[in-house]
Parts: sequence; structure tokens; C-alpha cells
Amino acid sequence: MKIKILFFLLASAICFNVHPQDYEQDVLFTVDGDPVKVGEFLRVYNKNLDLVKDETQKNIDTYLDLFINYSLKLKEARLLEYDKKPEYIREFKTYKKQLAKNYLTDKRVTEELVNEAYERISNDVKASHILVRLPETETDTMAVYKQMLAFRDRLLQEEFEQIQKDSHNGNTVFVEDLGWFSGFKMVYDFENVAYNTPVGEVSQPFRTQFGYHVLKVFDKRKSRGRVTVGHIFLSKQSPDSLGDPKTRIQEIYRLFKNGQAFEDLAKQYSEDQGSAKQGGRLKSFKSGQLSSVKFEDRAFAIGEIGDVTEPFETDYGWHIAKLYEKEPIGSFMAMKSQLEVRVKRDSRSAVINKAFLNTLKEKYEVQSDIDLSYFVSILNEDYFSRKWVVPTDLPEDKMLIQIGKNVLSYKDFGSYLESAQKRIREKQSYEGVVQSQFKEFVNERLLAYHEENLEFTNLEYAQILKEYRDGLLLFDLMEDKIWNAVKDDSTGLNRFYQSNKERYVRPESVKAIMVSSMNQDVLQKVIPFLNKNQDIDALRSKFKSTAKEQLIITQQTFQSGTSKLPETLAIKLGTSEIFKHNGSYHVIRVDEIIPESIKTFEEAKGIVISDYQEYTEQKWLEGLRDKFSVEVNTNVMDQIKANLDKR
Repeated sequence: MKIKILFFLLASAICFNVHPQDYEQDVLFTVDGDPVKVGEFLRVYNKNLDLVKDETQKNIDTYLDLFINYSLKLKEARLLEYDKKPEYIREFKTYKKQLAKNYLTDKRVTEELVNEAYERISNDVKASHILVRLPETETDTMAVYKQMLAFRDRLLQEEFEQIQKDSHNGNTVFVEDLGWFSGFKMVYDFENVAYNTPVGEVSQPFRTQFGYHVLKVFDKRKSRGRVTVGHIFLSKQSPDSLGDPKTRIQEIYRLFKNGQAFEDLAKQYSEDQGSAKQGGRLKSFKSGQLSSVKFEDRAFAIGEIGDVTEPFETDYGWHIAKLYEKEPIGSFMAMKSQLEVRVKRDSRSAVINKAFLNTLKEKYEVQSDIDLSYFVSILNEDYFSRKWVVPTDLPEDKMLIQIGKNVLSYKDFGSYLESAQKRIREKQSYEGVVQSQFKEFVNERLLAYHEENLEFTNLEYAQILKEYRDGLLLFDLMEDKIWNAVKDDSTGLNRFYQSNKERYVRPESVKAIMVSSMNQDVLQKVIPFLNKNQDIDALRSKFKSTAKEQLIITQQTFQSGTSKLPETLAIKLGTSEIFKHNGSYHVIRVDEIIPESIKTFEEAKGIVISDYQEYTEQKWLEGLRDKFSVEVNTNVMDQIKANLDKR
């Protein structure tokens, strides 16, 4: 059945009196009554416009015809229930889960954190800190907080080394010089305080997952980037038979000054077994990455690539260092993608998640002041030995909280509490358990609810998901109905080949020897030997001495129209005149002219399969157009054209 053209007078009157964006919900065409709207058509047309190489497909009328074919195939796929096949459902579900991850985050907060992270890796901080360990679950912190205030006063008034000597025990209290560090080196809460504390000042007490800290910032500087060096190392604990390491390193340095290669000396004498095998070369590092600040400072101080230091001492021993590479911090745009990945894996991700969850709580109007006293009352000591079970008299159907249209009951949270006990590592108050697990419970269910409804609340996600859903259906349909069907239809392929042999023609070609050079005089010397019908081996043997003239001798079959020969060259048996082509001079001897011929089925099989697939698809589409009625609103199409012309 031919496409029916309907004239919707009422729709056309509206279309011509509204702005372009107002008609996107208008129906452009229907397939057996299923509407395809203007917005969907234009979105796909505009998206694919730059990808289409065939200029005819950029024509809006041609593209409409293609889009109708696309819609007919989708109609057929659903009619044949391809969308209900287990393989399709499984693959689509996997993709949907992966795609949703990109939308379960706060993009604005992520962008801010990426910008902040770049600023911090571009700058270093030098600091020391005092840490008093405290379990994350501990809520009674007043005593520790007062202890930290006392430590802060000492940092303001006393030398750090004295405090370290008096107070550091490596168990509950840590007094440490952290040296230089930059972004991502510390947990995010600690990093925030370090970068926000001015040079010379001491922070107020603050808490991280490890406990309470105070820190003092000694200095700040621009990042020195990364450096790659090699070293020859002698330990202060070298065996006695090697002699004094200070004297020995000077002896090694004199060998270097007398001409021995740094790398050979490192292999022979360096006591750093890890790098000695590599000629002393170390992996690249940035500020704050090494435990030896002295070595790091000397490495960054080396001026030019290839320079070698005089012997110098660190806490570990004696070194001679050589500079291989210096790499400054990359640009923001060059590092943006990498930083985004690190931000999402770092403790910063908690900031992103918290912001996103707060947005969702507001979006779905999640109640915050929930009475959880009942759940506190039903916990007992069994919970911390992982033996606790939900009481049988729990009011299962009683509503606890509502997320959107999803009502969560006492039973839902009771079951969650029971399964969560295996994750509890430290004993804590029952109230603490209930509060922390309820928070996790709500967050988990909130994300799940949002993900389930994402297709209905996020237009971009819905569009991408629809494209994949439809594309997957079409792939499965085309694979069954066209691609595999044609490849397996040997009878049909042979019949199609026999009916269309004239398409599969091998063009006229010539078997020839070509001699090429930038020097015409050399080619003049070659022509007599070509006229004597000498074969290619004889020619190559004869003219070996002219290799310096860049003489190239080849024997091959040239097809008509090849770019290797000029179009104006008269093809005939025998030796040609010297001609210039593609920037050099050539002479050719034609030994055989092979006339145009039809390829065998086996020779043409690849293109025959492709052509037969195209033919079969066209016939199939004609059948679909007979099977399903297509109705186009020409007035809406005219409006689309008018709006495109205004661009």
C-alpha cells in the first residue's frame, strides 16, 4: 500500500502560528497509528547531519523517507516480539545500568571539585600534624577535643620536635612531620584544612576517619611537576669490605668524570638493587612522593637534562644523581578527564554523593525527622555477634517513610537492619547503629527509586536510552532477516549473481614492467634493455649500480584507471616513451593486455553478498510498506522545511 498523505487542516492552522519549538510535540507521521513526533525526527536528523557523507541523505525529504523505513523496522521488530527475547532483555538491562551511573551524580559539585583538585595538585603544602586516634563510631568526643585544644596551644608556643619527643607513641597519639604534599595525597577532609590554613598558623581541631587532628602549615609553593632521575647509591650501612661510603662515592664520581658512563657505574656499584639493573634510573616522581626530602630537593634542583650531580648525602646514604626528564603540571584541559576519575574514586566522592542525595531528598520530599525509637528498643547484644533476628511481633506493614510513590515499611527497615549486622565491625550504642543504618537504608532506596524513574525525569537519559533500545532491536532484526539470511541463502546468492553478472566486471588491465627514477638520463639507458624483452631479474641485476640514482624497477598488473599511470597514457604492447607522473619519471613496457572480463562468483562473492543484502532489504521494506499504513502530515513537514530555511 502506498504512503497515504493526509492534510490535517486544524493542525496546519496551529503550526503556522506558533514558534518552532512549540510544534515539537506535533505528529509528523504515524505507522499503523503509532505517532512519530516532530521533536524526535528533528533530534535524530540534527544529530546525524554531520555524520552523513552522502549529500543526498542530508536532504530533508530523503531523510524523512529513511526515518520512515527506520520506524517501519521498529514496528516489525516489536510485532515479532524481539523486545521480549531473553538475550535482548539481558543486554538492554546491562546497558541501562551502565548508562544510569552517569546520571546518579551531582555534575555541578563534581565540576567544582575537579577545578579545586587541579588547583591543589598545582600547589604544594608543607605541614606537620598531631593525631589522636578515635573510632569513627565514637560519639563521646569532648575529652579528646579538649586534648586537641591543648596540643594546639603547644604547637603555637613550642618547637615541633619537643612535642614529638614528649607525645608521639605511634599507637594512639601521632606527632608527625608530613613534609610537602599536594592534592590527593591525604584524605579529603585533611587536605581541605591544610590548604585553607594560612602559612605559619595552626588549625582548629578537626575530625577525619582516623580521629582528631591539629596541623601547622609551614610553607606553600607552586608544584614542581614530575621529574625522572637515576642515581648511584651507597648505603651508610655498607659492608666493611667496601670501605667508607663517603670515600667510595667520591671514587665512583671520579670514574664518571674520567669518562665512564653513569649507567654503567650504576649497574656496577649502586646498592639500590631495584634501580641498578636499569642503569640507576628511577620511576618518575613528584613533590612529596618520596620519603627523602633531601633527595627529592636535589633531584628537582638539577638544571638540564643529562646533568649529573656531585655526590651528596641523605639520611639513607650517599648518592650521585642524573636528570632524565622534567615534566611540568599539565594544562587543566589535558588533565580534566583524569582528574574527574580520581575525584570520583577519592574521598571527595562522599561530597558528591551527599550533594546528590540532598537534591534527591528535596526532589522526592523525603521526611527527615523519623521516630526510630522502636528499632532502638528491639536491638540487643546479639547484634554485635551477628546473631540478631527481627522480632516476630514487628509491625510489618506499618509505614516508616515514603520516597516518591514508594512506601517503605517497618518490615523493610527491619530486614535491612538484620542484613547490615554483618557489616558492623565495632561495638557502639544501639541508637548509633539505628541512626547510621537508617541513613544508609534511605540513601540506598532513594538512589534505587531515582534510577528506576530516571527515564521519566531526565530527558537526555531517556533519549539516549531510547536510541540504544531501538538500535538493539534493529540490529537483532536485521541480523535475522537480512544479514544472516542472505549469507546462508547460497541458492539466492547464485541466482542474484547470474542475474547481475554485468555489475561484477574486472576492468581491462596490463601486465607490465615499470622503471622509475628522478633522472631521465638513467631511464634512457634502460629503454634498450626493455626493448630486448629482458625480464625483471635481468634488469635489476644490470642496473644495480644505479641504485644511487634511486632507480626503482617493478613488475605488476595495472588495472585501468589506476592512479599509478596517467590517464592520457596510450596503452599498447611494447615500451612507452618516458613520461612524468606523480612527481618522477617513468618508462613502462607492456607485456600483455588483459581485456575486460566478468569476475567469477567466488571472485565477486563479497560484493555480491553486500548487493544481495541491499536488494533483499529493499524488497523487505516494500513489503513492510504494504503491511503497515504510513500517514504523513505534509503541513507539519512544510513547517519543518520553513524553519530549516531560516537557519
